[in-house]
Amino acid sequence: MPRPARATKTATHRRVARPRARSKGKATPERAAEYYRRLSLAYPDAHCALNHRTAFELIVATILSAQCTDVRVNMVTPALFKKYPDAAALAGADREGLEEMIKSTGFFRSKAKSLVGMAQALVERHGGQVPRTMEELTALPGVGRKTANVVLGNAFGVNDGIVVDTHVARLSKRLGLTKETDPVKIERALMPLFPREHWTMLSHLLIEHGRRVCDARRPKCEQCVLNDLCPSSLV
Repeated sequence: MPRPARATKTATHRRVARPRARSKGKATPERAAEYYRRLSLAYPDAHCALNHRTAFELIVATILSAQCTDVRVNMVTPALFKKYPDAAALAGADREGLEEMIKSTGFFRSKAKSLVGMAQALVERHGGQVPRTMEELTALPGVGRKTANVVLGNAFGVNDGIVVDTHVARLSKRLGLTKETDPVKIERALMPLFPREHWTMLSHLLIEHGRRVCDARRPKCEQCVLNDLCPSSLV
């Protein structure tokens, strides 16, 4: 008696593309250098996206950029800088009025508190001027290592560290540069892979690539200039 045919399962789900298998070896300065070279050619105009004319304007804009897009911050800052052109003016700001001006950037109450506290500290400790060291900057209210790196690198040309935002964190992992998820640990992992003079620009390049190509949800791997090297490439 013939055996009954086995029931076959009908596929109900589309196959999800997986990254091509590539070397999973430790990241090297040589590979990092090639990443940097290609991205530099792809984005020759990469720069800080926060509009500013002075170090004071940049530190204010960077504080506002937390959990907010640079585009939105740039919409808010012209009027803000006109009303509060320096640390002394911002130090004496009416809190409610300031909150209203920056409301659209989100978390406006805590940001207003940080801005006024930062400005007051600048006036009291630094004669109203933005300091040029990591230690002095991170001692200011509302200023962490990321903000300090933004100011040092873009206002003063000092490469003391690497700015790690969501784009830099995502791309660093996808490109196989680090497995870390903590921003400070990511920064520490990237620093030995790239020459110090490239640290500020590296962030701009990774951010630009993250915005244009290496999207968080739908990376455009077919358009990526790094797809033959990237261990996470889908093409």
